[in-house]
Amino acid sequence: MKTLKIITLSIFAILFINCSKDNDNSSTTSYDIYVVGNENNGSTDIAKLWKNGIVQNISDGTESAYVSSVFVSGSDVYVSGGESNGSNYVAKIWKNGVAQNLTNGTQNAYASSVFISENDVYVVGYEHNGSEDVAKLWKNGIAQDLSDGTHSARANSVFVAGSDVYVTIRELNINYVAKLWKNGIVQDLTDGTHLAYINSVYVSDNDVYVTGSEYNGSKNVAKLWKNGIVQDLSDGSQNAFTSSVYVSGGDIYVSGREHNGSKYVAKTWKNGDTQDLTDGTQDARASSVYVIGNDVYVSGREFNGSTDVAKLWKNGVAQNLSTGSHDASTTSLFVIQND
Repeated sequence: MKTLKIITLSIFAILFINCSKDNDNSSTTSYDIYVVGNENNGSTDIAKLWKNGIVQNISDGTESAYVSSVFVSGSDVYVSGGESNGSNYVAKIWKNGVAQNLTNGTQNAYASSVFISENDVYVVGYEHNGSEDVAKLWKNGIAQDLSDGTHSARANSVFVAGSDVYVTIRELNINYVAKLWKNGIVQDLTDGTHLAYINSVYVSDNDVYVTGSEYNGSKNVAKLWKNGIVQDLSDGSQNAFTSSVYVSGGDIYVSGREHNGSKYVAKTWKNGDTQDLTDGTQDARASSVYVIGNDVYVSGREFNGSTDVAKLWKNGVAQNLSTGSHDASTTSLFVIQND
């Protein structure tokens, strides 16, 4: 069930930063960095949360569990994902480590992204209906279908701006079509001619940014949509995929990976310009990006020759979150400033 280690949209942790110099004054600022992901224990996959580099288990390892997104609101830490009940995967949200089931476990389901706004908890994902996956939005645990169930569809990222709720959806229609759902209105971002992926949405100053990729007939091209207008982030000569988008100070940051002809290189794009996070000697991928102040944090993973190692990069400098004794990966990160 490793395919459940999906997307999207957002999680954290590592290294407690005691102080960083502010460009405008001499005061110091400290941050808490949260990263979520998974590590195999030799038999099952355990959901993990790293806070400032210190790891805690979210699941007990009895059954495989995967986490997809993390969001911090005040002193509360919310994590979305899913856990096997022995027969199916149950969509879940963990608040401060305590699980809440979003589905009853009679069908496979997964929670892909979580967002907190005005004390309301928004979660998106999917649940199988017996024949197809149905895209779902849960608000405070109450489910709403975002697709009609005639074609397979999965929701994978949610963002709330004021009273507006934005959700990215991938729905099968001959090929998978990238879609943006806003308050019940669906916009197609691709026409279905080629296979498309979509994984992250971010809203800033009334502009809506969405990332994904689309097959060009030969390779997958990394894409960024701003208000529905698409921009290619890769040239299409090699496969490239995005994972998340973050906007800060007018700058647009996208995380992802691109093949170099031999291996996948973990990357970020800033305003369309690329930065390699790994040297390309081993497969790697970036799963999430978060920007605070002048610092750019990226979570991901890199193969060490025998296992995948969970990683966090701060301004391009890598730190290992796992030891490499078992396969581990990260899916999302979140950074908060301490008072």
